[in-house]
Amino acid sequence: MGSDLEAIPITSQKHDPAWKHCQMFKNGERVQLKCVYCGKIFKGGGIHRIKEHLAGQKGNAATCLQVPPDVRLLMQQSLDGVVVKKRKKQQIAEEMTNLNPVSREVEVFDDDVNTGMELIGVSDAIDPSSSLSDSGEDGTRNKGGEKRGRGRGRGSVANAKAVVTTSIGMPLLVAKRTNEHIHMAIRRFLYDIGASLDAVSSAYFQPMVEAIALGGSEVVLPSCHDLRGWVLNNSVEEVKNDVDKQMATWSRTGCSVLVDQWNTVMGRTLISIFVYCPEGVMFLKSVDASDIINLPDAPYELLKQVVEEIGVGHVLQVITRMEEQYIFAGRRLAGTFPNLYWAPCAVHCLDLILEDFAKLEWINSVIEQARSITRFVYNHSVVLNMMKRFTFGNDIVEPGINRFSTNFGTLKRMVDLKHNLQAMVTSQEWVDCPYSKKPEGLEILDLVSDKSFWSSCVLITHLTNPLLQVLRLVGSKTRPAMGYIYAGIYRAKEAIKKELIKREEYIVYWNTIDHWWHQHWNLPLHVAGFYLNPKFFYSFEGDIPSEIRSGMYDFIEKFVPDLSVQDTIIKEVNSYKNAAGDFGGKWLLELGTLCFLHKRSQILFEQLHDTRNCLERHRLSDLMFVQCNLRIRKMVNKNEEQDPPISCDSNSILEDWVKGNEVCSDDFETLNWMAVDPPSDDARLWGNSHSEVEDLGAGAY
Repeated sequence: MGSDLEAIPITSQKHDPAWKHCQMFKNGERVQLKCVYCGKIFKGGGIHRIKEHLAGQKGNAATCLQVPPDVRLLMQQSLDGVVVKKRKKQQIAEEMTNLNPVSREVEVFDDDVNTGMELIGVSDAIDPSSSLSDSGEDGTRNKGGEKRGRGRGRGSVANAKAVVTTSIGMPLLVAKRTNEHIHMAIRRFLYDIGASLDAVSSAYFQPMVEAIALGGSEVVLPSCHDLRGWVLNNSVEEVKNDVDKQMATWSRTGCSVLVDQWNTVMGRTLISIFVYCPEGVMFLKSVDASDIINLPDAPYELLKQVVEEIGVGHVLQVITRMEEQYIFAGRRLAGTFPNLYWAPCAVHCLDLILEDFAKLEWINSVIEQARSITRFVYNHSVVLNMMKRFTFGNDIVEPGINRFSTNFGTLKRMVDLKHNLQAMVTSQEWVDCPYSKKPEGLEILDLVSDKSFWSSCVLITHLTNPLLQVLRLVGSKTRPAMGYIYAGIYRAKEAIKKELIKREEYIVYWNTIDHWWHQHWNLPLHVAGFYLNPKFFYSFEGDIPSEIRSGMYDFIEKFVPDLSVQDTIIKEVNSYKNAAGDFGGKWLLELGTLCFLHKRSQILFEQLHDTRNCLERHRLSDLMFVQCNLRIRKMVNKNEEQDPPISCDSNSILEDWVKGNEVCSDDFETLNWMAVDPPSDDARLWGNSHSEVEDLGAGAY
C-alpha cells in the first residue's frame, strides 16, 4: 500500500453492515475503501460497491473470493433490503406525483410564500432517515437526532414537489423544523402531566392529531368540564353501542367469563370481570375484593352473581387463575350451574410450568449467565451501540407475556443472534473498547465464546419453545385458541421427548407439565375443541383415543340436556367423523381460553374505589368502562408488529435482564443516555416467520 494513503477511522454513525468489513483511507482529497479479506482497494462507488463485492453480486465490482460464507449471506440480505426499499420509495413517490390536486394547491402557496411553513420535496419526505445512498453516511444530525444529508435544505414551491393538507384530506409533509416545533409542544404536554411516553403509541393518538390539524386555527379545545361532562357521556354511549352488539350474540353463541385478580401498589385487591364471545371481548366491571377475598364463600358468591347478571343460559365457561380459593369456587359454581364449565387460566397454568422449568438448577444457571451478558450490554452506551450495529438494530432481550416467558424468549433471541454476538466480541472495535478490558467485559468474551454455554441455551430453547408457542397462541388478541390448545400441549410434550429421547430425562419435564395441566387436560371443553377442529381430527392416524371420544360426548350431554337433541347432534358427529359434514362446531372453536391480558390503569382503579361521593363514583365507573373497552378494542385491532423491547411498558418485565449492578455506580459520572443511538427503522426483526397454528397443524397425531 502506498505511503500516501492515510487511514481514516470508521465512526459509529456509519450503520451500514458493510462498514465492519472494510477499511477507509484518504488519498489526497479522495476517499478509498479496502476489503479486509482480499485487500482489494476501491477508488469509487462508496460502501454500496464494497457490499456488492462481498455479496458476490456481479456488475459494479469483482467478487471477493475470501469472504466468509456468513458475511456473504449478510451482504446479500442487505442488498435485497435495499432493492425492496427503493421500489417502495419509488412507488410512493409515483402515487403522490399522480395526485391531481397537488399543482392547484401549490399555486395557492405561490401567492403567499412567506407563510412560515417550510415545504419539502416528496423524495426527501418519504424516508428522511434512509441510509440507502452513500451521501447519507456523511450527513449530520439535527437537534432531534434525525440525520440530515448535505444536499438537503429548505424546499420551495419552485424546486420541490410539495404536498399539503387540504379540505379533501390530502397528506401533509412538513419540514423538519416545523416537525421539531410540534414535537416540542407534545413533549411539554406529556412531561407536564407526567404521562407515560408510550402514550404516543396509542391507536388514538394519530387520529387526535389529525382531527386538530383538520380544524386549523378555528379549533376550540375542550375544557376539563367538557371532558368530564358531555364528552364522557357521548363516549359512554359510543362504547355501549359496541358492547350491545356483542351482548346480542350471547344467546346464539354463548360466552366466557374471564376473571382477573390483581393487587394495586396501595395493596388493594381488585377483581376485573371480562366477557368474551366470538364478536370480541368487553370489560364488564371491577370489584374491590380487599376485605372479602380471604373469606371462604366470597369468590364463589362473586362468580355466581356475575353469571346471574349475564344470564345463566349464556355462560358456557368461567375462567379464573389457579389459586386454591378459585379452584374451590369454580368447582362449586359448576355444581350449581350444571350447564357451564369452570376452567383455570391457560396463561397462568403455562407460566407456572415455565416457572418450575426455570427452578431446575442447570436451567437457572444458564439464565443467570445469559443475564450477565445483557446487563453489561444495556448499562453501557458504547457497548449497547456496538451490539446494535452487529445485530442490525435488534435487541438481544425479548419481552414476553410475563416474567418466565421473557426468560425463555430472551434465551431464544440470543441463540438466534449467537453469531452476531460472537462477531462483536472478536472484532477490532471490541478490542479497542475500554469496557472490553474490564472484568465484566472479559467475562462476556469468555461466555460468548463458550461452546457449552451455547449448547445449553439451544437445548433449553428446544425444550421451552413449544410451550412458548402455546402461550403465544392462547394469549393471541386475534385468534381464538379453543380448537388448538389441547393439541398444543400434546405437541409440546412430544417435542421434549424427541429432544431428550431417554425416558428418565424427559419424564421430569412431562411430570411438571402434567402436574399443572391436569386441570385442563381432562376438561371436556378442550377435548371437544380438539375433536371439532378438522385440522387435527382428520390428521389423526388410526382411531381417535377413547378418552377424546368420551370427552366429546360428555360435552354434548352437559350443554344439551334434551335427549332428542342429543341424538340429532350425535348423528351429525358421525357425519363429521366420516367427513360428510362439519357439525357446525365453529362457535366452539371461537371460545376464549385465557384470562384477558389487558393493560391495567392503576390510578383510575384506585380513584374509583377510594372515592366516597356517589356521583363522582358513578362518573369514574363510566370513565373506567370507556377506558378499559377502548383499550381492549385497540389490543384486538392492533397490527401484530413487534413492539420495541425496551419501552416504558416492558421495563418491569425486563428488569432482571437489564438492571445495573454495583459496578454502574463507579462509572455513573461517565454514563450518558444521550450517547445511545436511536432505534433504527431498518432493523430486521428476528422471530417466527410462520404462525404457531401452522406448527400445530403440521404432521399427524
